[in-house]
Amino acid sequence: MTAYEQASAPPPWWRYPLVWLVIGLPAAVIVASLASAWLAMHTTDTVVEEDYYRKGIEINRTLADKSPVPAQMGRNHAMTPAEDVPVRPKAKP
Repeated sequence: MTAYEQASAPPPWWRYPLVWLVIGLPAAVIVASLASAWLAMHTTDTVVEEDYYRKGIEINRTLADKSPVPAQMGRNHAMTPAEDVPVRPKAKP
């Protein structure tokens, strides 16, 4: 074998970075899915609050007490100076 034939021989497959990209990305997905499956099987699914419905009703009541600015008056005023913001109408008794 001549020196020219040795110099022009292609490098082995593991010397190409694209090969590691093609192998590495799916391998990373497989490892992440196995870790997620392990977490799902070994941790408990607990209820956040036992009386979540009652707490949701209470939150809705407190939000109803605060009369928000109507959408047509309050929209697009995130950057409006405070003196130019429309005044909230009085709640009817």
